[in-house]
Formats: sequence, C-alpha cells, structure tokens
Amino acid sequence: MRVAVTGANGLLGGEAVAQLAASGRHEVLAIGRGACRLAPGAYRWAEADLGDGVSVERALRDLGAEAVLHAGASTDVDGCEREPELAWRVNVGGTEQVARACRALGARLVAVSTDYVFDGAAGPYGEDDLPNPRGVYARTKRCGEEAALVLVPDCAVARVAVVYSGRPGAKATFATQVVEKLSRGEKVHAFSDQLVSTTLAANGAAMCLELLLETSYRGVLHTSDATVLDRVDFARRVASEFGLAGEIIPVKTADVKLLAPRPLRGGLRTERAAALLRTKPLAIDEALRRFHAEWRRRSGA
Repeated sequence: MRVAVTGANGLLGGEAVAQLAASGRHEVLAIGRGACRLAPGAYRWAEADLGDGVSVERALRDLGAEAVLHAGASTDVDGCEREPELAWRVNVGGTEQVARACRALGARLVAVSTDYVFDGAAGPYGEDDLPNPRGVYARTKRCGEEAALVLVPDCAVARVAVVYSGRPGAKATFATQVVEKLSRGEKVHAFSDQLVSTTLAANGAAMCLELLLETSYRGVLHTSDATVLDRVDFARRVASEFGLAGEIIPVKTADVKLLAPRPLRGGLRTERAAALLRTKPLAIDEALRRFHAEWRRRSGA
C-alpha cells in the first residue's frame, strides 16, 4: 500500500515512518518541512510545508496515496498565540490540504489531534465529550479536526497528549528534560495543578498506524497512554525509572507567565482504543520502562 506520513520530522510522525519502513510491507512517503532528520530507511522523503497551501497536497497526489497519517502541525502552544495566522495556515489550512488530496484520491486519513481541544474543567475526557478549546493552538487544532472529518469520508481523528520519546534524534520534551536536568544535578520545576495524559511516541504511532491500516473506524479515538496524572507525579516517576535523585519543585500554572491557557483538569480516556486495537494504551510504568529502554539505546548504554 502507498502510505504517507506528514510531520515526519516530529515525534509521532518520525516513529510512524520508522515502523512503516521496518515492516517492509508498504511504499512509504515521509513528508516534512526542511531537511530529513530521520535515520535512513525504506522510505522516500518529500520536503513540503503545511503552511504554504499547496506543496503537501501535491506530494500526496504525486504519490497516489492510499492511506495518510497526518501528524504534522504547529505545536508550539505559546508560539501559536504569538503568530495566530501561521497557526491557522498550518493547523487548519495544512489539514485542509491533506484532506483535499485524500478526498480526491479516495484515501483513508487518520489526522492526529490533541487533548487541548478540551478546556480542562472536568477531565479526563472521553471521545463523546464536547470540546471547548481555549487559545489559538487549541482552536486551530479543533478546526483541523473538523476539516478532516468533514472533507474525507474515510477518516478518523486520533488524539494524543504530552508526547515524548527516547528515540535518537527526537526533539526535547518535558520527559527528556527531566532526565537531563536531574542527571546534571539541576532542579526540575513541574506543574502540580495540571492533570494530563502522556503519550510514548512509539506506542502512539503504533496505535495510529493500526487505526489507519487495519480498521475501518471513523470518528474520534483517543490514542494516548492510559494513565492520567499531574506533571509532578510524571516527573517523579521518570526519575524513579531512571534511578535519578534530585529536587522536583511543584509550581502552579498561574504563577508562571504563559501566553496560552493550559487545560488544568485534562487527560484522555482510552477505553475505546483499548477495546478496538491490538496495540493497547500503556499504563505509565510500562510506558516509562520502554522510554528508558529507548534512552539506553540512544546513549549506547
């Protein structure tokens, strides 16, 4: 099958490309902005920009894509607040590009979205709970969900949250910063009043690919890890898994100057994904065990 992944330089997109390439069962096109930052593998690279209105759609049409994992987005939450037009072009217009191509090609689409579509007043949230996005990032991602679902008949939206990875070359995340700071003897500040789900990128990508290639599910599915916890607890569990001592300092969201609002009582319920997919949402301890294994491979330990 001809399968394309947008956002291929990102955490989840990069994992998806690696898994597809390793399977040897598909013709894989990795689409990303700028030069490829992935390890070599059995895929082709297409440089394209979700914000330019045309290049991603052209790449998908040229491939004749039969299935698309749309993992590309502008994910800098505060950056989106500073540049709302760019956020709209990428998160809404970029998704429209992908959706137009999928509709024209008759391709199946799984569009990756976020827990931020909820306001964080009463989480954790299930797929049938009503979104109420706050802030530019959240609103543009919610509009992107609707663009995908409206324009593509064979479409699912996969929501993830707080994605992290130990893969070599993967960008820094809260989880990797905890490891690196505590390893250097530095303090870690973590929000005590933000309840979140997390998503180990490798498992989230596996769930999204199974949803894309092995099911006919349409609509929204939550594909994060299974555990909901606050960020202080998350940081402490990372430290425990890695055997790191050090000071983790709880802070309140309101005490930090942030441009964009953050959901406080968030988190995603994943029972539907657990019932539908062979690849299950991970409990936090298993997710962190796998993260640690990735980290050891990355560091050559």
